[in-house]
Parts: sequence; structure tokens; C-alpha cells
Amino acid sequence: MHHELSLITTIAAALGFGLLFGMLAVRLKLPALVGYLAAGIVIGPATPGFVADVGLASQLAEIGVMLLMFGVGLHFSLRDLLDVRRIALPGAVLQIGVATAMGIGMAHFWGWSLGAGLVFGLALSVASTVVLLRALESRGILDSMNGRIAVGWLVVEDLVTVLVLVLLPALAGPLGGKTDGGDTSLWLALGKTLLQVGAFVAFMLIVGRKLFPWFLWKVAKTNSRELFTLAVIAAAVGIAYGSSELFGVSFALGAFFAGMVLRESDLSHRAAEESLPLRDAFSVLFFVSVGMLFDPMVLVESPMKVLAVVLVIIFGKSIAAMVLVLALRYPLNTAITVSASLAQIGEFSFILAALGISLGLMPQEGQSLILAGAIISIAVNPLLFTAIEPLQRWLRANSEAVRKLEANPDPLAELPMTVPHEKLTGQVVLVGYGRVGRMIAAELTAQGVPYVVAEQNRELVDMLRRQDQPAVVGNAAEPAVLIQAHIARAAVMVIATPDTFHVRTMIETAKMLNPGIRCVVRTHNEQEAALLRTDTGGKVFLGEQELAGNMTRYVIATLKEAEHAH
Repeated sequence: MHHELSLITTIAAALGFGLLFGMLAVRLKLPALVGYLAAGIVIGPATPGFVADVGLASQLAEIGVMLLMFGVGLHFSLRDLLDVRRIALPGAVLQIGVATAMGIGMAHFWGWSLGAGLVFGLALSVASTVVLLRALESRGILDSMNGRIAVGWLVVEDLVTVLVLVLLPALAGPLGGKTDGGDTSLWLALGKTLLQVGAFVAFMLIVGRKLFPWFLWKVAKTNSRELFTLAVIAAAVGIAYGSSELFGVSFALGAFFAGMVLRESDLSHRAAEESLPLRDAFSVLFFVSVGMLFDPMVLVESPMKVLAVVLVIIFGKSIAAMVLVLALRYPLNTAITVSASLAQIGEFSFILAALGISLGLMPQEGQSLILAGAIISIAVNPLLFTAIEPLQRWLRANSEAVRKLEANPDPLAELPMTVPHEKLTGQVVLVGYGRVGRMIAAELTAQGVPYVVAEQNRELVDMLRRQDQPAVVGNAAEPAVLIQAHIARAAVMVIATPDTFHVRTMIETAKMLNPGIRCVVRTHNEQEAALLRTDTGGKVFLGEQELAGNMTRYVIATLKEAEHAH
């Protein structure tokens, strides 16, 4: 094979073997991504036979990370990020600190230097956004409250990692590594990084959120599907690359903000749909490239070290995250979901490991252990998500600490005694205060209709309470939450949350507490809408149908006005 065709060879081998091993994994009742990782090991340099180009595979995988983060941004607004800042910001920072300390402790026990332990611990602390998104999307909880918290948490981790990648070269000398001969101070490097990141965020929020949606509309007016798809991909990759070159932020973070600003356009759903096939294909290349970097001999030469790394990734930092989430008074289900989300490592860990080796801070063995931990944790991660519900039931049944924590009165979980009685009779119980919920609430307020909000986001409930709006925190699928919302005296329950997983339970609980309650549900899926109508008997509004109906009514009204005018 001529070297000019190495790109085609690498893509063909990665996708071909990925398909083969992915199908085999599914037949064995395993997640498909386990097959992708196995395919990477087979075509990697550590196994005999055909060897693909590792460098090219890594670059192709980077494109996959960009496209996937771009897709997340298309579904994740700035408001969503701000809504979870009080849990994502302190939680991510503290969790990184705990995991890094564990890594430093292990490195010290193995006789490594402090610098090696620092890089090693940081690499173990950063979860893979790619793996998380695949897990959330496959379970349909990406747009749920738990999904938004997990994504926000990882966005904060990415921001912290960007700072670390810039500061590490300046710290290499004092930590016993190589220096580039420059005299750049730590504080100067930190200030420069903060300035670059701040400039990038400001540019995207001030200029980007107007410029890029306008550009997308211009392309859409050509009525060319090819040009529109090209514009979406070019925007995702171009903005990611430009942000890295001009502002020094990572490709992934740049692509994420590109998606966020393009979300301001009404064409964001079409953009997400057009880019989906490429995102899926390149995400496969990401997992295959991870497998190509792995040397299976590390499992034979250092099995106990590999076990220690896996335990820190899957249990150590996950337990730390769960404790932090529970300490911030979020439900047990949220704590376990976030913990499962963080129980793996990925792309940023590899970048940190490579930088640590190039600076002479970490031995080559450290990279092998990090890759082993990544492979195993990525393969096990889907099983952890499957275990969320059983683990939740087991903890409530067997953990006295969890029972005490859940039994401990939460001021936001109970309506204040000062709420007027007339606001709690014949009221609307509004489940979810996201984008749709806010619009419904605004219209109810304008019409003078009393309502009580049930929302899982503590910050939103706290804000509503300060505005004298009755609101309770919690999952409306739990009877205690609906009881606090006075569902027994309510006239209507409106479920405005995109989390359709618990809708049936919410309606069943509401009708058990108030047999005469009328329920209204939103959905974007025709099959889901049909099932909800059959199973719950509630009024189901399908987004596309309502949009089409309103547009049709407007057209008919316009035609009638034109007839009367003539």
C-alpha cells in the first residue's frame, strides 16, 4: 500500500473493524463501544498483523470530539449552564482536587516524583465528554436535569483542564521536569490564560451569537441541503480550530461554544440533524483510536497498578462526587447519575499524559496505566448507568446515612406556611421550569391563574421563592413532591420537562392523590406521544404538530382577511 493512501487505509480499517467488532459486542449483549475499543487494539501497534496510522487516527478522533461537542452545544444553552453553576462549579473543582490527591498518593507509594503524581492525578480526574454524551443520549436523559448537571460539570472540568495545560509548562521546572528556557512566571501564564479564555467567551457571546446564526440563515436561503450541511460542519470545525489558534482554548471547548451560539438560530434543530451522521461516524473513530494506543502487556506487567487506577476512576472519584452532590442537597438519583457519568476518563487524560511525558514529569509507565484505566472504565461505564436504579434502591434500604440525609428536612422541599390558601386551591401544578415551563408560567401569570412549580434545580426554586412564587424542589415522580405542591386540590398538572422517562410515574402518582386531576404533557416524539395517550389518558402535545397547527391556522386566518379585504 502506497503511503499516499494511509489516510484512506486508516479510515477504512477503523470503520470496517469497528463495525465488525461492534456487531460482535452487541451480539454478546455488550455495549457497541466495547467492540470499537477492541477493534482499535487489533489494528494498533501493540498487536501483530495490520497496523493503522496512529497519528492519523488520533487526528480523525479529534474531529469526532469537535463534532460531538458541537452537537452538545446545539442542545445546551447558556441559560442551562448558568442554571447548574452552583452545583457544577464547586462540584467539579472539588472532585478534581480529590481525584488528583488520590493520584498523587498512589504515585508517591510507587516512588514517583511529586510532578509525576500531579500530572497522573489530574489525568485520572478528568472524565471523557464523548463517553458521557453517548451514555446520556442512549438513555434519553441528555436534556433532563441530571443530564444538564452532568454536562455542565464536565464543561467546568474542561475549563479547568485548559488552565492546567497552559500552566503545566510554567510549573515543569519547579516540579522537577524540563523547561523551555523561558522565564515566564506562573502568575503571568495564569493571567494570560484567563485573559484568552475570557476573550474567547466574550467574543462568542457578543459577536458569535449574532454572526454565526445570521450566516446559517444566509446559507439556508440557498435551498441547498449540501451547502447547509457543509456550513454546519465548517462552522463546527472552523470555530474549534480558530478558537485554539487565536485564544488557546481546546478544540472541544471551542466546538461546544460554537454549538451554543448557533443554538440561537431557529435552524439549530436542522443543524443538529444534518451533522448527526458525521458525529456518529467520527465518534467511532475516537474509540478506535483510543484502543490503538493501548498496550495489553501493561495488564501482565503491572496488574495491581492497573487495578488501583481503575478503582480510583470508577469508585474513588465517583464516591467523592456523590458525596458532594448529596452535600449540596440534591436527590440521591442525581448524585448517582453524576457519579456514573464521571466514572471514566478519556481524551483530556491522554493529552495531559502526553504533555507530562514531553515535559519529563511523568514516566512512560504512567501513560500506559492511564490508557489501561481509560479502556477498562469506558467499557464498564454503560454497565454503571444500568445499575443506577438498583443501586439507588439498595442504598435507601441498607444505608443509614442515606436515609438520614433524605429524611433531613429540606427547606426548599416544603412550601412556606406563608403561601395564601387561595393560591393552593384549583391551581396548576407546573412540573419543570425550563424554556417551555417559563413560557407557560409567564402566560399563567398574565392570565392571573395560580400555579405551583415543581422543579429539580435548587437554584431555580430558590429564585422563584424570592419572587414570592410557590415552588418546591424535587422529582415530581415522588409522591412527597406532589403532596407539597398540593396536588390533591389542584385542577391541572402540566408536565413541561423534557424528561419523559418519569412521565408515567408522575401521572400515576398525581391521579392516585387526586383522581380528578387533568394532566397535560409535552413530547417531541410521535411514538412516545401515542404511548402516553394510551397509557395515561392525558392530553399530549407534540411539538411538531402544534407548530404545524399554529402555522396552518395563521395561514387560513390570513387568507380570510385577504378575502374580506377584496
